[in-house]
Amino acid sequence: MILLILLASVLIAVVTIYQYREEAEDYHSERLQRKEANIRENIGFVIENTTYPVETENIPLIFKDKIYELKAIHNLEMYLYDLDGKLLKSSKASFVRDTTKQEIPKYVMDVLQNSVEKNYVEEFEEDGQEYKSSYTYITDNYFKPLAILNLPYIENDDFINKELKESLTRLGMAYLLMFLIAIALAYFLSKYITRSLNAVSQKITDTRLNQRNKKIDVGASTEEIQHLVNAYNGMIDELESSAAQLAASEREAAWREMAKQVAHEIKNPLTPMRLTVQSFQRKFNPNDPEIHIKLEEHSNTLIQQIDTMSSIASAFSNYAQMPAQQDETLDVVKITKLALDIFNEGYIYFYSEEKEIIAKFDRTQLIRVITNLVKNSIQAIEQHNVSDPRIEVRVFSEEENVALTVMDNGGGIKEENKDMIFEPKFTTKNSGMGLGLAMVKNIVETYHGSISFTSEESEKTVFKVLFPKQV
Repeated sequence: MILLILLASVLIAVVTIYQYREEAEDYHSERLQRKEANIRENIGFVIENTTYPVETENIPLIFKDKIYELKAIHNLEMYLYDLDGKLLKSSKASFVRDTTKQEIPKYVMDVLQNSVEKNYVEEFEEDGQEYKSSYTYITDNYFKPLAILNLPYIENDDFINKELKESLTRLGMAYLLMFLIAIALAYFLSKYITRSLNAVSQKITDTRLNQRNKKIDVGASTEEIQHLVNAYNGMIDELESSAAQLAASEREAAWREMAKQVAHEIKNPLTPMRLTVQSFQRKFNPNDPEIHIKLEEHSNTLIQQIDTMSSIASAFSNYAQMPAQQDETLDVVKITKLALDIFNEGYIYFYSEEKEIIAKFDRTQLIRVITNLVKNSIQAIEQHNVSDPRIEVRVFSEEENVALTVMDNGGGIKEENKDMIFEPKFTTKNSGMGLGLAMVKNIVETYHGSISFTSEESEKTVFKVLFPKQV
């Protein structure tokens, strides 16, 4: 409200100044035109009643004394020039020859001669004073040009400036009074309105799922505030009864997912081990002269698969890198689209500067990197209840690397958490094991890549993954 009053006062002051200047400009132009018309009419009367032949060379004789009478009547200096721009007669009375305006400037003569109206008004400033100087042709009764009339006119804005100053002073006093009233109203209204809101806001800010939260009691308040308080108190009751169950359930689900993943990775080497044993069982012949060679081949296959299972168990137990199933030459753009197809959220957008970017990476691991980053973004948006959620996934080339970025407007990362964001078991959520980003970091670094992030608290977070392109 205060800002609107300030802006209105400034705007009205600017408009007032502009309006006064426009009116002053119009006033001076119209006044000069009126004086010029009256002087031309008087000059025409003098020419009609002169006894001298009406010729250009007789102008000084015709207006020998009349020019001073015209000056006294119209209170304006005037100069008469011949058709070549040479001074014929001036209204300035002096004992010596007037040398101030002996000749019309050439550029003025050019404009005047080419003008349709045969009239030209020059505007200039001298010693801080603005002037207008009008040039027009004087003709006889047959419209034959006889001379050029020059009327210098001083734009005296003292009266208009005085009016402007008085108008701005009155406006300033009125708006100052309104400004003081607005400050008082804003102060008392804000105190009344925000008293209850401050209490509610503080309680909501202090709400934590890992502690017992107190209900709000604001006493007398408006109906809308009371509805808000009742809704908050009801939410506290529900939180206390379900927070523990929810956390336990989500952690259990996370461990189940981890167990499924471990089982899947272990089953991969078990299948070739089973086939190897079955093949050896069917083809075993103690009398075969190559039995030792075949036994060694089957044994090497079993040992290789056992080593793979051992490395899988070690990797999961230490949250270290997952063993790559295979290095594939794949299209990162295509795989990223494929990974995003599992999400149903309408606020996820995908952009790629190129139709195809080839790199060497394990397909499953790349999908795991993308899904982990996008899931983190979705959880951040849901945790902060973002009103206009947006997640942008981009794939592009950066020199010799493939760049993959995931941006979300889920409230950003707090400054104190930035150093621990990639540590295993660290999480800012009430559920989950805190393994997602640590696993992503390990996968990316396995392929000689890197992961980094930039975050603006309460605004957005951007995770960026870089890994080499296929040469």
